[in-house]
Amino acid sequence: MKILFTFYNPSGGMETLNRIRCKALAQVGVECHLLYNYDGEGRKNIKDIPTFVSNDEAEIGRHVTRQGYDAIIVCTDVLMLLNIRKAGYKGHIVFEIQGLGTIQTANAVLKDISERVVQNADALLYPKTNHLQELLTKYMNEIPHFSFDDPLDTEGFGYSAYPPKPFPIIGWVGRIEANKNWREFLLIGSRLLNKFPDLYLWIFGDATLNDPAEKEHFDRWVHGLQLQDRLIAYSNIPHEQIADYFSVIGDSGGLLCSTSILEGFGYAVAEAMLCRCPVLTTDSDGIRRFLIHNVTGKLYARGNLDQAVKEAESLMRDAPLRKSIRKNAERHMKLHFSADKYTTNFMRMLGSLAKVKPKAEA
Repeated sequence: MKILFTFYNPSGGMETLNRIRCKALAQVGVECHLLYNYDGEGRKNIKDIPTFVSNDEAEIGRHVTRQGYDAIIVCTDVLMLLNIRKAGYKGHIVFEIQGLGTIQTANAVLKDISERVVQNADALLYPKTNHLQELLTKYMNEIPHFSFDDPLDTEGFGYSAYPPKPFPIIGWVGRIEANKNWREFLLIGSRLLNKFPDLYLWIFGDATLNDPAEKEHFDRWVHGLQLQDRLIAYSNIPHEQIADYFSVIGDSGGLLCSTSILEGFGYAVAEAMLCRCPVLTTDSDGIRRFLIHNVTGKLYARGNLDQAVKEAESLMRDAPLRKSIRKNAERHMKLHFSADKYTTNFMRMLGSLAKVKPKAEA
């Protein structure tokens, strides 16, 4: 069996998801290929998976026809969906949604594309996230829905011990854009610096994807809050090394802070937990599947800086609670989010689709 996964570019959570599931599906004999419209820094993380980069409609059509895929998973891009059908592809196409930013953006996008998706896709795939389930049920209930948790590389990605840093570190992962809510992170970091003067802020992202105007605002905020000597920005760290950084943050006495407005799954939070890096996060919906307050991490109400600082301080000063959260989080992720579980769900989805004719033949 041969499957194609498509997305705009190899970056962030989608790059991680595609890489993990391709590797997992290969273990059960499925040959997986990747197709991206544009190249990106995340491509250097991809090893031993046939990967194609093209934004040319005719070239994509020829590629799909030549390869003869048994199924194609198209993430978010309705134009790619139409292009593949237009090229004469006769197999099953699953349209995938992983996250579309704020609820207003998600609502507008899904309303706009719903008719074209329903006409051309054979099914929908999305993580177990309430806002996605509600919106997709509202706009695209005419085709089958498949919803299951995204996978983690629970065997190859995890905690490693390093000499502990002599200062606590607060980490943050994401692009400098509105949905990641970076302003709130800087405000929380600034307040925590008053309580922990030797603290450092480490942020991780892909500088090539930052919105220039937003980055200008970010730099202004950093200087306005006088954080420039305490903030270190890391761009395009190879994915396997991120586990080391999370491990170091966890052992420093610090934490990962996620300030997102809305997430489909929240890979940064999930992977930090897998690496014994305790997490303080907003309730961005996608994290509800794995974050239980004071059991596997800490939650705070977005916008409530007093609460965020209080919870961060509790996580950094209460040693027994911190130890318990780190242990529980790692165990929870290994137990519930293995790639094997994902493979079972994914193959079950393909089995269900095999019983019905693809849209192209119906």
